[in-house]
Amino acid sequence: MHLRSLKKTKKDVLLHDPIGTDKEGNEISLIDILGTEANEVEDKVQLKIEKNKIYKHIHILDEREKEVIIGRFGLDNEEERTQREIARELGISRSYVSRIEKRALLKLFHEFYRKNENTIKN
Repeated sequence: MHLRSLKKTKKDVLLHDPIGTDKEGNEISLIDILGTEANEVEDKVQLKIEKNKIYKHIHILDEREKEVIIGRFGLDNEEERTQREIARELGISRSYVSRIEKRALLKLFHEFYRKNENTIKN
């Protein structure tokens, strides 16, 4: 029984085990090539913050604008969708989705600006 379990663990690889060397002769471990870059994590956090800001102010938009913005930015915990995909879902043209999106983003921009201006005054 013990031999079987040893055979299974022989395939296990530790993250810090050397897997080769780089051009300069330095050892490379699995963790070196699997690690995520700090910028990637930072970008994901920033994106989440921006999505939360949009979601907090989405109430100022009409229903169609909400549908477009939620779909475009993935605010419904889904993947972000293209204008073409949203157009197909809503039964409208892609160019109309584009106009709705621009109008909605402009409204959100003005709302952010207004809130920011009020914060600075206080």
